[in-house]
Amino acid sequence: MSLPKPSPITMNAHRVTAWGQQLRAVHQRLRDALDIARESVEHDEQPGSLVSNDLQLFCGGFCVALTGHHTSEDATLFPLVLEAQPNLAGTVSKLKQDHSMIAHLIRGLEAAVRSGEEKGALLRHLDGIEAVMETHFGFEERQLVGLLDTVDVDGLDKAALYGPIA
Repeated sequence: MSLPKPSPITMNAHRVTAWGQQLRAVHQRLRDALDIARESVEHDEQPGSLVSNDLQLFCGGFCVALTGHHTSEDATLFPLVLEAQPNLAGTVSKLKQDHSMIAHLIRGLEAAVRSGEEKGALLRHLDGIEAVMETHFGFEERQLVGLLDTVDVDGLDKAALYGPIA
């Protein structure tokens, strides 16, 4: 008779790595990246200049970082959350819906940057992303940080859970 395979998730109130606090740290890095993208738009005075190239770099970097974060959450973090707490299915569904909305907004920003839209239009794109992102981050943190700080996940690193910006 063989023993049942243990679950990769265990509850541990004394974790060395507090995954919920890691989530908050990633969210702060994404806020910082958004600030840098916004500064690159605000200081872009000459299309086609080095500054304009910086705008593409910083806006593109922010978009890649945020998309990577949400992709990792959808693929790795959320299944672990649901394994630990199946009753959070509605929460996870709402978070995934937010990811979809943010992805749509990011595509709009990327298209606006590529087409050389004016500064005001780019800032409006960033404002829209920021508004949804902040609401999303607040909800996600309220719903998941406590749980994540007690979850012990063997064999995963923070980049697998939170994306390359982790």
